[in-house]
Amino acid sequence: MMQLPDSFIKTISTAYPNGRDWLEQLPSLIQTAAESWHLTEINPVPTLSYNFVAFARQHPQPGQGLAGGEVVLKIGPPNRELLSELKTLRLFNGEGACRLLDADESSYSFVLERLRPGQMLVELTDDEAATEIAADVMQRIWRNPLAGQGFIKLSEWFDELNGLRPRYQGGTGPFPKWLVERVETNLPALLADPNPPVLMHGDFHHFNVLSSERGWLVIDPKGVIGPRGYECGPLLINPWADFLKRDAAPITRRRISILSERLGLARDVICEWGICHCLLSSWWDLQPDDTGGEYALACADVFASVS
Repeated sequence: MMQLPDSFIKTISTAYPNGRDWLEQLPSLIQTAAESWHLTEINPVPTLSYNFVAFARQHPQPGQGLAGGEVVLKIGPPNRELLSELKTLRLFNGEGACRLLDADESSYSFVLERLRPGQMLVELTDDEAATEIAADVMQRIWRNPLAGQGFIKLSEWFDELNGLRPRYQGGTGPFPKWLVERVETNLPALLADPNPPVLMHGDFHHFNVLSSERGWLVIDPKGVIGPRGYECGPLLINPWADFLKRDAAPITRRRISILSERLGLARDVICEWGICHCLLSSWWDLQPDDTGGEYALACADVFASVS
């Protein structure tokens, strides 16, 4: 039996209503996946979070269409986002993204292409070069959304903010008043973008873009339908580790300039999407004691200073 990290167990147990039950089923799910897809040497990635992800070796089975070689096994608790990811990977079909090799929707399990060399975009020391790459990959993956495919709607994510003021009896609680009011004022127009919506990654940042023999590719797409400007939001607040330790304002200005030029988006639109994402991210990170989300709020201050 493989030993799962305590942090992973805690995350699954708290993030999903049936997380503990799923953890008990996980060994059986892994065994079934190993038998179905002829996998051995299953080794979890070092940073497990909301899904079980492992590197593995697949043994060739010509009669079954299995080429064999290094692969990635991903299994998650039943949830809408994972199914949206699966559908998105099918639609991307390896263009700008890692390839989906096979999947079992009933067990929320799938096998993915292992990307080599697998360098993360965050590892680049030249932030401008990283932003150029990000803009290129964004344009490669964006698709016209297909009706009835069950993807996530961006408006549904932002609808969650409707619970903010009721929670604080009409106030804004730990969230800055200026930020909440700015999002309330500008978000409707951003969501009503007259340009056609796109199917986008939805969590596009420096840790979800990896190098490969086929160029830079995304992993872990959420599969979100909405105005393409939102895709810049998660990128702007990353990488989490040291963004605010550097001189964040000039970095942000240059990122916005590059994204505006490469994507054909107005600078103020990119900046406002960044600010809206900051509030949403902070809301998602909010703990019962009203702590959490401080990093995203600090980023909102930076973005407001450059707008």
